[in-house]
Amino acid sequence: MELKPSLRALRQSCGAIASAVVSRDGLVIAADLPDGVSMETFGIMCATLLGAASTAHSELRVGTPQRVIVESEDTKMVLIGAGRKALIVAVISRRGDVSQAIKKLDEMAEMIKLI
Repeated sequence: MELKPSLRALRQSCGAIASAVVSRDGLVIAADLPDGVSMETFGIMCATLLGAASTAHSELRVGTPQRVIVESEDTKMVLIGAGRKALIVAVISRRGDVSQAIKKLDEMAEMIKLI
């Protein structure tokens, strides 16, 4: 699976303005990010977000979170676990289709789990 073209395709299919596959420890594996964005900072903070949600769920003994959604005025950021070693994140514009993004990210996550 070629990750970068799949990430770029999220722009057309669901209105992503940024997307990446990130290791659980914050290393960017592949990305489609706007110019001027620090890939390292973006990757580390995305891994931290999903890791924090997992830790909170673990403390409550309620299972592992399937996804984290962060909403702002203009965007929704969707983070989805892709196996034990990776996660996928997409930032969707206000005009984008978040449900379509979740579907596409879930499909990508299933493929990444097999790698």
